[in-house]
Amino acid sequence: MKAVIMAAGKSTRTYPLTLTRPKPLLPVMGKTVFERHLEALSGLVDGVVAVVGYRGDMIRAAFGDVFQGMPVTYVEQTEQRGTGHAVLQCEGAVDGPFLVVNGDDLYDREDLARLAAAENAALALEVPDPRLYGIYETDAEDRVVRLVEKPREVFSNLANIGAYVFTPEVFPVLRGLPPTERGEIEITSAVQALAETSGFRVVRTRGAWLPIGYPWHLLDVNRWFLDHRLEPGIEGEVSPGAEVNGPVFIGAGTVVRAGAVIDGPVWIGRGCRIGPNCWIRPYSVLCDGAIVGHASEVKASLFLEGAAAPHQNYVGDSILGARANLGCGTITANLRHDQKPVRSLVGGALVDTGRKKLGAVLGDDVHTGINTSIYPGRKLWPGTATAPGAVVRGDVLDG
Repeated sequence: MKAVIMAAGKSTRTYPLTLTRPKPLLPVMGKTVFERHLEALSGLVDGVVAVVGYRGDMIRAAFGDVFQGMPVTYVEQTEQRGTGHAVLQCEGAVDGPFLVVNGDDLYDREDLARLAAAENAALALEVPDPRLYGIYETDAEDRVVRLVEKPREVFSNLANIGAYVFTPEVFPVLRGLPPTERGEIEITSAVQALAETSGFRVVRTRGAWLPIGYPWHLLDVNRWFLDHRLEPGIEGEVSPGAEVNGPVFIGAGTVVRAGAVIDGPVWIGRGCRIGPNCWIRPYSVLCDGAIVGHASEVKASLFLEGAAAPHQNYVGDSILGARANLGCGTITANLRHDQKPVRSLVGGALVDTGRKKLGAVLGDDVHTGINTSIYPGRKLWPGTATAPGAVVRGDVLDG
């Protein structure tokens, strides 16, 4: 059996992070989303087929043709014409039953194993608000009766979470589907067609499902991995004058200087510079080459490779893109005065993040001037900069 990883999308909802990389290359506690997929699938399948499109060359370059002895092949979806269209591109690469997983989300390995043992089935998760998802109606044997996208009337709470097992009979079904109003061919339409003919089942999840729809979801996913997958250890150099508390991993070549306080769970990669006299608070992840310098405080944040809060910065519930650099005194505000959930602009509309605390999301190579203050939920596009003393009230798309 092979597994298909859907990794072709442009992922505009995760801008600015995905302006410079495909979403499967976003980091989760030191490894990319794509690598986390490969780890979960290793030993369950005998090969992976990655459907790539947007910046697919970066995925190919990162992983090549083999992962831990498991062949990895690539097919191109040159036009973004829906999930079903993406699966159709794999017809020549699979010769029997195959898994399909959404490259944006992470799944529990045991759930994937149970799914792989089924035939024509999908993972389904019980959710508190069915109106936000595609919802399955099933019979007493968990056979699918219908699949309805974001139903107005609640008839079930079994959500579709984008993981399936199909036989090759799905290919003629997909070819026979009419395009949606958006001109796309969708997997969900094939599921409904199979349910009405040869039959389709749901496999109820027992483990975690970790979707990444918006930038702040990346904070949630890293938090989950810190709680459930962190293996503490110190491979770098920690000064006797530094303090490391709780579960913490510190990578090789990282130097933690005197006066630094690190309160776990925290994961710090290779070649980082920490301190002197700084505080890294729980649920922070610092990728390779990150810098947290004198009098800086980092709380529940994610630093991509080479990101720097070098002196007198506060970074709370925020994401700093690769090589982003904060000028002295830059502050990311992460809490509204009225205590309401932070909202963030996505695609021209304000989205309720559901988070009481959310700071800023900075793209790659952003530079802030000294004493810059950034409102909660604001985003700065790659390569942008702020002037000294700037107050960032809205997203910064250029400059």
